[in-house]
Amino acid sequence: MDPLHFLNAPTAEERLRNLQTLVRDETEKPPVSDVFVNNHIHTTYSFSPYSPTAAIWFARAATLPAAGIIDHDSIAGAREFIRAGEIADVATTVGIECRVHMTGTSVEDRYINNTDQKGIAYMVLHGVPHGEIERVQAHFAPYREKRNDRNRKMVQNVNALLENAGIVLDFDRDVLPLSQYANGGTVTERHLICALCRKIVERCSAAGTAAFLENELELTLSDKQRKYLTDADNPFFEYDLLGVLKSAFVSRIYVNATDECMHARELAALAKETGALLCYAYLGDVKDSVTGDKRSGKFEDGYLEELFDTLKTIGIDAVTYMPSRNTLEQLRRVQTLCDAYGFSQISGEDVNSPRQSFVCEQLRLPEFRRLTDATWKLIEREKALS
Repeated sequence: MDPLHFLNAPTAEERLRNLQTLVRDETEKPPVSDVFVNNHIHTTYSFSPYSPTAAIWFARAATLPAAGIIDHDSIAGAREFIRAGEIADVATTVGIECRVHMTGTSVEDRYINNTDQKGIAYMVLHGVPHGEIERVQAHFAPYREKRNDRNRKMVQNVNALLENAGIVLDFDRDVLPLSQYANGGTVTERHLICALCRKIVERCSAAGTAAFLENELELTLSDKQRKYLTDADNPFFEYDLLGVLKSAFVSRIYVNATDECMHARELAALAKETGALLCYAYLGDVKDSVTGDKRSGKFEDGYLEELFDTLKTIGIDAVTYMPSRNTLEQLRRVQTLCDAYGFSQISGEDVNSPRQSFVCEQLRLPEFRRLTDATWKLIEREKALS
């Protein structure tokens, strides 16, 4: 039996029953780490190979005693995630990630932590009290609708570029069914690119994909990317192809996010009203993207002190970052600034691909031990407010 398929059953009720079966029938429980945690696991409610239930099972298999669900513009998977954690004896924390606009601030005309658009920043509500889950989900409903308006425009852009190559996408037929939109999930650029991946493979086969990207789309593939895309036995082929297109092709079809993004101060107000922690998601200058879908470039590192001034004014509570993505020098600087500005620090490894590990080995380092402790404090805070 394939646990992923079993735990990605069509409904939450089936998935949770299947999890109970797996836990009941296992002959030996996995070991539990006293170091590793992950507060930023995406699920099928945004884009991921894992349902909320599957995310718990695979986090547990990776020795995590605690895990956090974070989806884009949706917290619809949170109840399932919490229940799955209870079944599998994994402590949970729930939140939501979104893009906000920074209009009226000193950074409104700069690339912040969004590689596609200036003046747009990723932020996260961590530790959403359980009694506020439905309120937060409802607050984001109109933004999910607006996001689909932009998704449709990007599909049109794909078709304008690739129709002559025999590739045409239909948003309702090809993109929407890949998502959990009907159940409160969101549709992201990754859903659109995933649909495009399948059209490309349908058009030229998996074996011809690398040549199609280089000859038809005129993309430059790294040696690693070409190796992945020409490996006939690559179990992660679709996700590797998606990563290449996300980093190198999206800019050609991208439509600026406007109405789908609330202002950062609106998100700060929502955090205050619900008791969630408002967190800035640090990206830092990118060289080789860990997740394979971030273009290299300079982002907030060049003006980090000015950015932290702005974040303090907006009402940020914490900074979340990936120890595996940045250098020690980068993160020591972030830690120093967090201490100076009174921001808490939260670790999140942004899992949205089967090639990624649920475990961040850097948490073994003394510099990051505080992140493990912070996770347990976050969980206790969330419970106390729930």
